[in-house]
Amino acid sequence: MQLPAEFITKYQRLLGDEAPAFLASFDQPSQSGFRVNPLKPAPLATIKVAQGPVPYVPGGYYGSVDGKSLDHVTGAIYSQEPSAMYVGEVVNPQPGERVLDLCAAPGGKTTHLIAKMKDQGLLVANEIFRKRAQVLAENLERWGTRSAMVMNESPAELEDQFSHFFDRILVDAPCSGEGMFRKEPAGMEYWNPDYPAECANRQRKILASALKMLKPGGVLVYSTCTFSPEEDEQNIAWLLKNYPALRMLPIKKYPGMDDGRPNWADGNPALRQAVRLFPHHIKGEGHFIAKLQNGESTMTPARPVKHKKHRRKKKNRQQNQLNKQARTEVNQIRDWLAPNEPMDHLVTFGDQLYNLPAGMPDLTGMTVLRPGLHLGVFKKNRFEPALAWALVLDPQSCQHVLKLTPDQWRQYVHGDVIKLDHSQANGWYLLTCDGHATGFGKLVGTTIKNFYPKGLRF
Repeated sequence: MQLPAEFITKYQRLLGDEAPAFLASFDQPSQSGFRVNPLKPAPLATIKVAQGPVPYVPGGYYGSVDGKSLDHVTGAIYSQEPSAMYVGEVVNPQPGERVLDLCAAPGGKTTHLIAKMKDQGLLVANEIFRKRAQVLAENLERWGTRSAMVMNESPAELEDQFSHFFDRILVDAPCSGEGMFRKEPAGMEYWNPDYPAECANRQRKILASALKMLKPGGVLVYSTCTFSPEEDEQNIAWLLKNYPALRMLPIKKYPGMDDGRPNWADGNPALRQAVRLFPHHIKGEGHFIAKLQNGESTMTPARPVKHKKHRRKKKNRQQNQLNKQARTEVNQIRDWLAPNEPMDHLVTFGDQLYNLPAGMPDLTGMTVLRPGLHLGVFKKNRFEPALAWALVLDPQSCQHVLKLTPDQWRQYVHGDVIKLDHSQANGWYLLTCDGHATGFGKLVGTTIKNFYPKGLRF
């Protein structure tokens, strides 16, 4: 790999005798991996061909993923680089907590957080860029969650809405991406010697916003996929200096993981508690992770951080409570398919129906892409259940289930009508294959009408 000359010089200076092994690691192939979704049936077919477990992530495996496999399409697995998996383990959110993933796209770490929360509590996944936020929403939908919502806001816009609200916040900051050069060589085109400092300045503004949303005693995890001291140890040193109530928390280090390097910042020995993942020491790409706790009732910086003034805008579609007739329609389908499905916070956004997570504040005026579990859409004279609802259901708890063969499943995701060799009661059915919920179909006679979304068919 042809690394930028200034990059080579920088890390020869920083790493000294380690530099040759570090630089040689860029000529090795990148390491792929995947995580298993503990909320769904075990993806035995994918595990069978894996290259072994990731030692520091329960449910993590080395190996590539077939994006068109049953396991992937139904959200039983998520393709994720192994080093990146450790971030969710460090955040370690608990069921019932309020958690913010502030820079969440494309969603690998977000899905990890909701899994560790056992889909209980509230997870706000935010992404400032609209297209990336849409990808985030799609990945969360496939993973399957009732307790997550997707927002499309700047961190500064969220400050007032979520003041001192979250138990845990993850800032997986946009960075110079040095740790991903091996996996994504195009990232080198954006790199120059000044780029890490530019990124660090942007990251500090994001962190300042995050701290305004952290509860007393709350935990902040900061991570990057770069080796740059400006974006890693120097940012944590800046936090510790400017927010005296913050203290570093230790992170468990597995073989191959390195301490943070105080000498790359201001010499503060607390920086050793951060963790660095170098590709010449561990089977994965480059990452940096630090964990801090807020020790006081309010988070006030020793020196204020200046933000550009932002103006609140009305951006949401109007949300409305269900009228009696609409609720009757929805309840009929719920009682037919999954009578135990909780539907305590139903609202419509236009013709779309969602069930909101409990404990969600009023978000009027905010840009929300997914306010909770998407249950379906109201069409003329009928309610049509959504794929997202199917993907959170446990087939064992559903009343009307049709089991598809692998060949029928391939027909289903292709958008074809499926014919049965027997008849049973007409109506909506949860379709499954090898124990995985795959979507909804409507049985009429011996024909299953296909409602797999057209944009996802293959």
